[in-house]
Amino acid sequence: MWTKPYGMKEGFLIGGGLIIAGLMLELSSGPVDWDAFHWPINGIVLAGVLTFIAIIFLLRKRVYGLQFIGSYKAAIPALVYAVVLTIIMGLTRQEVNGTWLNNMLSFWPFVLIYVYVAVILGQIILRRIINCQLSIVNLKRDIPFLLNHLGLFLALTSATLGNADMQRLKMITVKGEPEWRALTSQQQIVEMPIAIELKEFIMETYDDGSPRRFASDIQILTKTGKNIQTTVEVNKPVEVDGWKIYQYGYDTQMGAMSQYSILELVSDPWLPLVYTGIYMMLAGAVCMFILGGRKRV
Repeated sequence: MWTKPYGMKEGFLIGGGLIIAGLMLELSSGPVDWDAFHWPINGIVLAGVLTFIAIIFLLRKRVYGLQFIGSYKAAIPALVYAVVLTIIMGLTRQEVNGTWLNNMLSFWPFVLIYVYVAVILGQIILRRIINCQLSIVNLKRDIPFLLNHLGLFLALTSATLGNADMQRLKMITVKGEPEWRALTSQQQIVEMPIAIELKEFIMETYDDGSPRRFASDIQILTKTGKNIQTTVEVNKPVEVDGWKIYQYGYDTQMGAMSQYSILELVSDPWLPLVYTGIYMMLAGAVCMFILGGRKRV
């Protein structure tokens, strides 16, 4: 072990070492504080990660361990750890203030493993770009590969770093009274760039009186001068100036006569980058299917 060339054992040991380091960080400093990574800090961190990836790539021929990071023998164990941790996240209830496995997005071992996966992806992408030869045969092979891997890298880094800028707020709108204040999950008041006035609360019920549909007719005023009359209901949000507005709740005691409506306002400025990464992966898959199909023919 630890004799050149490194193999899968060394790859699993590196991943295991990151998990142990993550556990030590979790015990000593607590979970990752994503609130400290608001823009522009997350942009600076992203630039730092890209620089770190570039430095590793440039030094790979001088330091064998750095060269190993870009190999499949490092990638496969890292992906195994990432998949296992992701499955655990899917099987456990995730809470904003949960501990350890109940708040995986802030769990240091989870974060470190995904950072490691991103670094490996970066090495693989750079190596393919450097070795790419401008011929039709090679481009048919390289374009799907780069679309898949660049898309995964973009989606992974954007979803992680963009988590700090995502806002999920609640706004209680009273009929006939414009409201521009919303509440965080910690019940802190936030003044919004938009004002919402509830015009009418709508409820449709089944024969037994249970709610079948509830929605809110609202008027939205923005600082940019927009005046929007619309209806928002469950699973049918309205998007205004980067905010998605969802129907969330109402006065359950008053039912259809509710004089207020609870709306959820969500802003995720990094989400377009995540979608771009997903679309790139889909495009890569389509390219592989088309080019592979033509080759067989």
